[in-house]
Amino acid sequence: MAQEIFDKVNAVLSEIQGENPESADALEQFRITYLGSKNKIKPLFGEIRNVTPERKKEFGQLVNSVKVAAEEKFQAVKDKLEEDSLSAAAGNVDLTRPGFPIERGSRHPVSIVMNEMIEIFSRIGFSVAEDREIEDDWHNFTAMNTPEDHPARDMQDTFYLKNSVTRLLRTHTSSVQARTMMEQQPPIRIIAPGRVYRNETISARSHCQFHQIEGLYIDKNVSFADMKQTLLYFAREMYGVETDIRLRPSYFPFTEPSAEMDVYLGTADERSRKLTKGTGWLEVLGCGMVDPQVFENCGIDSSVYTGYAFGIGIERSAMQRFNISDIRSIFENDIRFIRQFVSA
Repeated sequence: MAQEIFDKVNAVLSEIQGENPESADALEQFRITYLGSKNKIKPLFGEIRNVTPERKKEFGQLVNSVKVAAEEKFQAVKDKLEEDSLSAAAGNVDLTRPGFPIERGSRHPVSIVMNEMIEIFSRIGFSVAEDREIEDDWHNFTAMNTPEDHPARDMQDTFYLKNSVTRLLRTHTSSVQARTMMEQQPPIRIIAPGRVYRNETISARSHCQFHQIEGLYIDKNVSFADMKQTLLYFAREMYGVETDIRLRPSYFPFTEPSAEMDVYLGTADERSRKLTKGTGWLEVLGCGMVDPQVFENCGIDSSVYTGYAFGIGIERSAMQRFNISDIRSIFENDIRFIRQFVSA
């Protein structure tokens, strides 16, 4: 009886060795027969109960060798069929045919200017901080000392999320400054680049979305003079070593005193006269000393630390740099417009 069982196993082994699938369909049939869920080998393992104890080990090794033989035959045929398929495909390739042209990519003007600004500030120790674009009311407005009756909180000026009066698309990257101040203790020296949103009528000079870089420096004994020197350095790196700047008094809820910074472009040509409305001066950013209330809102002791902040609109600088007359061109993704900056 035991020998008949061994003969049955050997018969299945010979059957496998004699198989020679030559197509994908034949190989799949081989797999179903010998490796599928109801294959021929599986019942053989149950026959071990009919083998004498002294030959059980020998029988187990024999049945395992049958399974291994099936697996090896399947893999060998599969590899051969795949190789033959690749060879056939390669034989149909015309090696004399010219390759497909790879067009040179372009950098977006906003990316060009943003990266240049980041590089300038990184040279003097500012690190980049980034955070979410969907923000809450507290980090976007309250932390920045913007009162509840401020016009910016009106849905006509800000994009609030549907069915929410506390979740919104950030109107400035000052929210990144707020989160950084809450998570770190001074000294803090960061720039926060990113996209911001305001519910404005789209025209040649304004858009509902744009990009900013805001800066924040907090430490002991930081002064308005420190801010002015930092911004003078930035202006001369960005616009030329002979650039002059001026600071005009202004108002922002989160800084006191506050100022607008202009750079002098002159009136030597029609373009500069148009940009500066004939004055020679172009407004490029807002700045000021951080209001003590902002420090207190974010958990920083205003009796110990002072600091300054500034914000730059990147589109305005890009439009000035590349002589772009309509801000809508920046967001239309017209490849003819982007191609102009291949070598920028």
